[in-house]
Amino acid sequence: MFREILIQSWIALKRNKLRSLLTMLGIVWGIVAVALLIAYGNSFRSLLVASFDAFGKGAIIAWPAQTSEQAGGQRAGKQVRFEKEDAEQVQQEATLVRTVCMETVRWLPIAYGERVANTAIRGVCPEYGEMRNEVADVGRWISPEDLLERRRVAFLGRRIREKLFSGRPAVGETVRIAGIRFTVIGTMDVKIQMSSYFTSDDESVWIPYSAAGDIWNTRYASVLLFEPVAPQFEKLAMQQIRAAIAKRQRFSPTDERAILMFGREQFRPIIDGITIGLQVLLTFIGALTLGIGGVGVMNIMLVSVDERIREIGLRRALGARRRHIQAQFLSEALVLTLVGGIIGIGVAYLLSAAIGTMPLFGAFDKEQAGKGDIHLYISASTLAVSAGVLIVVGVISGLVPALRASRLNPVEALRYE
Repeated sequence: MFREILIQSWIALKRNKLRSLLTMLGIVWGIVAVALLIAYGNSFRSLLVASFDAFGKGAIIAWPAQTSEQAGGQRAGKQVRFEKEDAEQVQQEATLVRTVCMETVRWLPIAYGERVANTAIRGVCPEYGEMRNEVADVGRWISPEDLLERRRVAFLGRRIREKLFSGRPAVGETVRIAGIRFTVIGTMDVKIQMSSYFTSDDESVWIPYSAAGDIWNTRYASVLLFEPVAPQFEKLAMQQIRAAIAKRQRFSPTDERAILMFGREQFRPIIDGITIGLQVLLTFIGALTLGIGGVGVMNIMLVSVDERIREIGLRRALGARRRHIQAQFLSEALVLTLVGGIIGIGVAYLLSAAIGTMPLFGAFDKEQAGKGDIHLYISASTLAVSAGVLIVVGVISGLVPALRASRLNPVEALRYE
């Protein structure tokens, strides 16, 4: 029975080829809009999340501030400063902290030959590279031996490398930081990121914390960088960090103003809210476009019902039930939408391949082109959502005409002129 209904639906649509084709064009355009907008939203979300993750998947930054509560006989307003002993205290007592690293920063000139750039020179520990996703394009990151042996080595951000060396190889060359010679051991790959502190990673130079002591006083760290054992323990790790340092420096462990912290998980819901909201909006816009095509299908099917009233009456007289009439017109609407949808998916694939990428971060930085651009890719999930929206539109478009046809009085339908 179902196969026969589909055959009859196809025959009915073939009787008005031009009208059926024009009706399908609305569906084709609608499904193309749905597929491309969903693909754009998915790519935008993945790119934004990746750029946010580039800061460090679990890294938390702690800034020293001033106490706001009186504790242990100490007055409020005491300046908190991070020292080596604080990092050691954290390693001993903060069980939910995997890694802790002191970072000291100064803005100093770095020179190579006649070229000079003033930028952030950052003294760090070897674990910093993994925590902050500092990936070497050429060479390597700072090693534990560099720190222990107080080696004067430097890792360059991408833009600093370009300013000093242009297109020349930098690894193995000697640069001068505040007049002191450092050997370049590595340069950073293109890093797309939405968040940073002090300055962009592309504009930074990293040296071992011990070597930074040859240039300036490193007794007090600028910030403390740490990583919890798992992302879900971020808040508890923050509390342990604050409690460990408060114990040594004698201030209240509940004084959140004494140490300011920036955690990735704190801002992840904001990123998710923005990207998911954009995806829903784009899908809604595409669905509206497809809905307009569905209105066209509904109008054509209503016209078809008016043209075939006598046929409907004859079918009812020969024993067809209401559900058979409903299935007949509903299947015709579904055939129209599904054929148009299949064509639309094919067109969407062709358009996505022709467009390829759309500029986002690459519009601001040519070196980020490709990595920092939106790629229109029609994924399996995109097809699933598009197909779901298409079926809903097809059912709604065919339901009203099908109900109208099934409710016709057989006697009056046979007498209709």
